[in-house]
Amino acid sequence: MERKINFAPGEYYHIFSRGVEKRKIFVSPQDYERFLALLYILNQAASFHMANFLGKGKRKVLDVFGKNKNDNPLVTILCFSLMPNHFHLVLSEKSDGGISRFMGKLLTAYAMYFNVKNERSGPLFVRPFRSVHIESDIQFKHLFSYIHLNALDILNPKWREKGIENLESAKKFLDSYEYSSYPDFIGKKRFLSKIIDLKSINEFTARTPLDIREYEEWYNGYSENESEKHL
Repeated sequence: MERKINFAPGEYYHIFSRGVEKRKIFVSPQDYERFLALLYILNQAASFHMANFLGKGKRKVLDVFGKNKNDNPLVTILCFSLMPNHFHLVLSEKSDGGISRFMGKLLTAYAMYFNVKNERSGPLFVRPFRSVHIESDIQFKHLFSYIHLNALDILNPKWREKGIENLESAKKFLDSYEYSSYPDFIGKKRFLSKIIDLKSINEFTARTPLDIREYEEWYNGYSENESEKHL
């Protein structure tokens, strides 16, 4: 399958993919941690081999967040959310070919790790990864809501049909869901914040309310018009 979008520096894109046959791509906390570590450390032009970094058990995978990258990033990461069988990212290229190169490194490295760990072979992700060009500010607002509220599926798979019935429970869950950038958007201090461009996030959140009920309204608009037809 050929890609329909040509990525351009300075533009923003919703990037997403799921496991082949809708299989789970994250089955343990260690899997999520590996993908998050790769999101951070592979966002550079220089090559990086996690196995070499980990050595013979002297380091843990999350120790990579203590390592400074000595190279210009391939992309700007504005938002992310990891779900059991798929993930969402918002990316912008820093240079020509940045998104394709970054995603190639990320998906290859994670698939190799997952296959070795689970003694399997073959593709892990649907190819090619999907992408939607973000063309307007209103689309941004829909998109960030769509991505961050995805995690509520874990709390209540039927929340889309019934709406968010318990706001306190939903907020508590999203605040503590560490596999998305939602905690960064609400100002939570954590080492995972190194993954995203905090300056851009601060500029966005300064003009965008983060009330969950408003998030729900934006979510419904985006899911009906954009992502559901792509996944």
